[in-house]
Amino acid sequence: MAALKYAGLEDTDSEEELPPGWEERTTKDGWVYYANHLEEKTQWEHPKSGKRKRVAGDLPYGWEQETDENGQVYFVDHINKRTTYLDPRLAFTVEDNPVKPTTRQKYDGNSTAMEILQGRDLSGKVVIITGANSGIGFETAKSLALHGACVILACRSLARGNDAVQRILGEWHKAKVEAMTLDLASLQSVQHFAEAFKSKNLPLHILICNAAVFGAPWSLTEDGLESTFQVNHLGHFYLVRLLEDVLCQSSPARVVVVSSESHRFTEIKDSSGKLDFSLLSPSKKDYWAMLAYNRSKLCNILFSNELNRRLSPHGVTSNSVHPGNMIYSSIHRNWWVYTLLFTLARPFTKSM
Repeated sequence: MAALKYAGLEDTDSEEELPPGWEERTTKDGWVYYANHLEEKTQWEHPKSGKRKRVAGDLPYGWEQETDENGQVYFVDHINKRTTYLDPRLAFTVEDNPVKPTTRQKYDGNSTAMEILQGRDLSGKVVIITGANSGIGFETAKSLALHGACVILACRSLARGNDAVQRILGEWHKAKVEAMTLDLASLQSVQHFAEAFKSKNLPLHILICNAAVFGAPWSLTEDGLESTFQVNHLGHFYLVRLLEDVLCQSSPARVVVVSSESHRFTEIKDSSGKLDFSLLSPSKKDYWAMLAYNRSKLCNILFSNELNRRLSPHGVTSNSVHPGNMIYSSIHRNWWVYTLLFTLARPFTKSM
């Protein structure tokens, strides 16, 4: 009992009743957390029972959920003209029984972005995602924005980027999303994007290098480099280097480079074991779209590993990720053969 008194838990009889100084709150997506006003701390577990909870059902008629300037969720009762930070659904919470982790990974091929982010509040976090107007980039942007992050969609087409912004705002009108022009096939465009972002005087907590081309016919960019290599790797490399100082100033921060298992099926060294630069940006006669893609993805991983080695002491981590085998997206659009193969494989792939 002495221990309970010291913890401030001896004053209540009910296991569910909160001790003095504690308050029950909810996140945007309905997870319950507890605020201790005396110690100025929050936690997911009930201070007495240790249970986790979430609210069940929709808000009552006439109620609307809003977010204040500090990212705190509050509720407006339009019928009775009152505002409260207490979720009216807290009387109908259900217990969350998390499965104890096993030796297997927590998430698998059926996990969705919203499931992985469930219960997380990303208010105050600033995120840049390249190629965010479609595919995995769009789903990533939407999921992060719906959890409170300020998300910048870096897109080659500003019109398509703005359309993606409107789709996200259609799901939550309070989402903090913005489209900015970024053409990775132009190093000048990358530089202009970095300068425009820095002019906003924002921090940068997450940079996701997602944009990519696949199966594209041979062509040179305005910088005289093979387009697959520049768009998939070099443009992102330049972008990260230009924003490196902002990432370090915003630490803890992270860079996520979307790569592919295809990196395993290529080589970028010559017969003597030295790096062969001609393989990275090949001439038209030596070009094969699949190999160019594989090499760019290998460069992604090598870059991410070295970036993590250099910046992790400064609070910036870097990880490369394989998004899933044959994930069905518009990446195959450059050649009808790839479209046919992806269509045949569609029943066995993961959705966006």
